[in-house]
Amino acid sequence: MLCPCPNPHNNNALIGSEMAPESLLAAVDLGSNSFRLEIGRIGSHQRIERVEYLKETVRQGNGLNSRQELSREAMERGWECLARFGERLRGFDASHVRAVATQTLREALNADEFVTRGSQLLGFPIEVIPGEEEARLIYRGVASSLPPSQQKRLVIDIGGRSTEIIIGQHSQPLQVASFALGSVSWSSRFFSDGALNKANFQAAVAAAKQCLAQAQFAYPGTAWDCAYASSGTANAVADALTAQGLDGQVITPAKLRYLYELLLDIGHVERLRMPGLKEDRRPVVAGGISVMMAVVDLLGITELEVAQGALRQGALHDLLDHEPPADKEAAEVGALQLDFGVDVPHAQRVQRIATQLCQQILPAETAPLSTQALAIAAQLHEVGMRVALSNYHRHGAYIVEHCGLATWEPELRQRICQLVLGHQGKLRKLEDAIEEPQLALPLMALRIAVQLSHTRRDPDMQGMQIKRSGSECKLSTPSGWMLTYPQSARLLEEEAMAWSKTPWSLKLQLR
Repeated sequence: MLCPCPNPHNNNALIGSEMAPESLLAAVDLGSNSFRLEIGRIGSHQRIERVEYLKETVRQGNGLNSRQELSREAMERGWECLARFGERLRGFDASHVRAVATQTLREALNADEFVTRGSQLLGFPIEVIPGEEEARLIYRGVASSLPPSQQKRLVIDIGGRSTEIIIGQHSQPLQVASFALGSVSWSSRFFSDGALNKANFQAAVAAAKQCLAQAQFAYPGTAWDCAYASSGTANAVADALTAQGLDGQVITPAKLRYLYELLLDIGHVERLRMPGLKEDRRPVVAGGISVMMAVVDLLGITELEVAQGALRQGALHDLLDHEPPADKEAAEVGALQLDFGVDVPHAQRVQRIATQLCQQILPAETAPLSTQALAIAAQLHEVGMRVALSNYHRHGAYIVEHCGLATWEPELRQRICQLVLGHQGKLRKLEDAIEEPQLALPLMALRIAVQLSHTRRDPDMQGMQIKRSGSECKLSTPSGWMLTYPQSARLLEEEAMAWSKTPWSLKLQLR
């Protein structure tokens, strides 16, 4: 069913900014293949940081009989899992937990029986949500894991018994749809004999295209700029591709075809031992891949980037009831500064001076990525000091490289990491990368800014200039500056010596 993006009223008490910084939130996702529990802590700057993640393969989707009723065995499996989740959630405030059930319980005629008992075992009410609400939560979860962008994003989520397709921009879904097909239902319907052959795959793909036919017109390629895949099937495909030595973060039609050919060679689910494929995915991977092949072909998708966010993250953000800040990047930098005790006024001072110097030798319009990286690196150049003062620049680079709460694009993250690593000490640690002006010139500006700010007070920049000619930069000061600031002059001389051992040179005219 297609519809404009819903704006549902959540009956749970959403408390937003009234939550204490250390409050815990929990989301329970009762999917057709797996039940999941995610617990998050509200950290600095209203970020949600994962505390715990539990997943159990329940396979409720396989428990629907011909009368569209959940079997007793399927209900018992689900109840046992919810009892375990309930023990973990004891003591949580009711307004801090949201439990949602999806396609299997939307279809099951005896869903009320399962939900009533399941809610008692869990200790919190279970909400069977419409497909459009599931799609909205999926998009919000995916958007929370992505960097800021003006692009319109297409998100594909192939679950156990439903597939959601969403177009959104920023954190807001614009158009949502949910279709009743998925990895569990398609595996049961088209691969029940376990045979991985062309006939079964052709039938599965054709049926998926028929089920998704409406999406071909509702989601034309002109309506979105980039495409993402989220959740179980996407992650299973990514893991399998990576194990085969391919880039699993980007799924293409050719890579799907490659996996399809591997499955044909294996021939039967009982013999399916594909590297990277988790055991719980083995019985349903053929159905999931056939649906993904249909979606990609139907919508003309050439690349699907695998996203980390999912429905449960969207539910957590709904509980927080907090829209992402207008400047998400600034919020992430500010959160890191707070977490690692950065001297913010000093960081802002270094950023201001480094930006001023860099503008004179590498104008922002000629290298926007480098300018952006410099601004962030200057704000975070001392982020490693809380780990240890010795080699703090190396600790800082590690933090920047591995911090999962920052959503910088990979190229930007790498450049920030290089600048933080290189802002102090010898320059040879950056090896060949320093030959590139887009790295070397912002780095020179950052290092000079750090040296000039050694007193942790605003330095005297009046009359100071830096000019570039090829690989040479010349820094000049007004008359009397060297006598007034002898320590600063010495630090600049040491800096010039460091650059003399690189393809670049820093010449000084200190007066």
